[in-house]
Amino acid sequence: MTRGTPMFRTRAIHYSDGETRFEGHVVIQQPASGKTPCIVLLHDWSGLTEPTMRLAERYAGLGWICIALDLYGEGVRGDPLGDNSALMNPLMEDRALLRRRLMAGFDAACRFEGVDETRIAAIGYCFGGLCALDLARAGPANLKAAISFHGGLQPPAFADQPAIGASILLLHGWEDPIVPPADVLAITRELTDARADWQLHVYGHARHAFTFEGANAPERGVVYDPIADERSWAAMRSHLDAALHH
Repeated sequence: MTRGTPMFRTRAIHYSDGETRFEGHVVIQQPASGKTPCIVLLHDWSGLTEPTMRLAERYAGLGWICIALDLYGEGVRGDPLGDNSALMNPLMEDRALLRRRLMAGFDAACRFEGVDETRIAAIGYCFGGLCALDLARAGPANLKAAISFHGGLQPPAFADQPAIGASILLLHGWEDPIVPPADVLAITRELTDARADWQLHVYGHARHAFTFEGANAPERGVVYDPIADERSWAAMRSHLDAALHH
């Protein structure tokens, strides 16, 4: 499907954190009626660019409202094929700022017309995977699930971590050099201590960004893996069906 086909309705969603304005992207499959579960989609380090908007359509095609959040600010977008460290690093270095932006977007999604605010899940890729986990760590009561595709796993250095109510699914490539096994073991301890319902799916031989078609930078450990892509999508579907429909 391409964005703008008659099957989908798209629109912008605007919200703020302090004086910073953000512009997210909403995709709704037509026809839609009544209250619908919502996927809050969290972008990779390039920002809310065309690949994320296409991904939002794929999620909306499953029957959910998909709201792709903006973590950088209205009009601030990176290069899907370039180095976006300058955009991502300030948020990685200030996880309290990142949490505020996540909660501002999450609250806007909860208020969006047609969203069933009792059935919301967060899904993210790479940097967005870390963001999905940080949203779960913030503990909003109506977040039912958080799913990380090849995401960063390092916890924020906050004083304490309350219990995590969202059901967590980690989808990880074992040969990912950016997120080493030590980080994987650390988050299993963190989530257990936070009394979270969590699952970890590890894909042998898969590297970082294994769901991104066209990713081919083995020198950086960034490679598309069609098998891990297919398996992780199926795992996500199963996890969401259990979290949002039961």
